[in-house]
Amino acid sequence: QVQLVESGGGLVQAGGSLRLSCAASGLAFNNYAMGWFRQAPGKDREFVAAITWSSRIDYSDSVKSRFTISRDNAKNTVFLQMNSLKPEDTAVYYCAARLRLVTTKEADYGFWGQGTQVTVSS
Repeated sequence: QVQLVESGGGLVQAGGSLRLSCAASGLAFNNYAMGWFRQAPGKDREFVAAITWSSRIDYSDSVKSRFTISRDNAKNTVFLQMNSLKPEDTAVYYCAARLRLVTTKEADYGFWGQGTQVTVSS
């Protein structure tokens, strides 16, 4: 049974930082691309960043230069370092997994975590 468990969310002031983690189990982690998506209140879920097992990376334009995705294949964990946070980054952040290649499409990811809330105050 595949499980993705996010942690690290919370409340932070604008300009601050948070580091999200996603621990994966029940899958061959090295075969999977890992992605982060987010969903703000009243909005559709959107792509944030993704990384392949070999660390090929893609970011959405809205977070590029502020967020950094990384992974520790030995610990089956993917991270999202979020710096210079803005109120518009407020959302529930989801970890997702798909075989091999990075894509930005939500429908391409077959496994999802339960989400972690990030709130950025102005």
